[in-house]
Amino acid sequence: MHVLVIGAGGMLGVKLVKRLARDGIPGQPAVTRLTRFDFVPSPDVSASFPVDTLAGDLSAPGKAAELIAKRPDLIVHLAAIVSGEAEKDFDKGYRINLAATQNLLEAIRGQIGYKPKFIFTSSIAVFGAPFPDAIADDFFTTPLTSYGTQKAIAELLISDYSRRGFLDGMSLRMPTVCVRPGKPNLAASGFFSNIIREPLNGLPAVLPVPDSVRHWHASPRAATGFLVQAAAMDLSVLGNRRTLTMPGLSCTVAEQIEALRRVAGNDVVALIRREPDETIMKIVAGWPRNFAPERALALGFRSEATFDDIITAHIEDELTLPAS
Repeated sequence: MHVLVIGAGGMLGVKLVKRLARDGIPGQPAVTRLTRFDFVPSPDVSASFPVDTLAGDLSAPGKAAELIAKRPDLIVHLAAIVSGEAEKDFDKGYRINLAATQNLLEAIRGQIGYKPKFIFTSSIAVFGAPFPDAIADDFFTTPLTSYGTQKAIAELLISDYSRRGFLDGMSLRMPTVCVRPGKPNLAASGFFSNIIREPLNGLPAVLPVPDSVRHWHASPRAATGFLVQAAAMDLSVLGNRRTLTMPGLSCTVAEQIEALRRVAGNDVVALIRREPDETIMKIVAGWPRNFAPERALALGFRSEATFDDIITAHIEDELTLPAS
């Protein structure tokens, strides 16, 4: 099986490539070649099969067709600019998050007799307030950000291209992935990770929203597992409803901080500084807080049960705390 990972240099892309190189895809033919594509560098990976690394801009003319010309069996499309950047730069957001995806879908359609499996990472940003207590699978999408709008349009396109038989596609509405390793990025949701990751590294972190803010989270470990499980699935079980909201954990910022206190202690929590940011608060106010992802749960997708579990997964996967 030839696998193409688009956005392979990002956090989830790196973790997915390592997972595929180590374990392959359960119940599927062995991976025989993996192609990584991104506009940022991808780290070295050890694999028993060839790993190609390509760089470029998926929205550039001809680039998508060049990638698809080798007719990969599985395409995992992770590439996007994050929410805050998409809101700040309207043109860039639509070019990277939507036009590039359209280019990719059209390149697939242009290959006669070709029907790859196609996994797309969408977002809970496709939903907009007001919300019920827990958003069910049949809740309508009315995004309140450009990023959410771009993701919602891509979901519809993937469903339609699947219905027409051009590909076998699925969109995963990811929770906010937390705790993200690395450095802070431009995502409006970045503070959810920052207030855990930075203090665990002995660094101060800024909290721009009230402690009462509630959100939907899953760890990078769980998110990588969602992608692998989707790659292993028979997507026909989805029928024409080709989008699933992934499981997660609903908790408040206060509950995040208390979990950090239980796991790492008061001195670590003391590194969090409260600095309200009206722009971030306005964006976050329109985000969903809780879900009832019954379809995904019925298909066996699982996330963490507590935020302590999310912090522990980060510590195990990304760092070692000093002995107390």
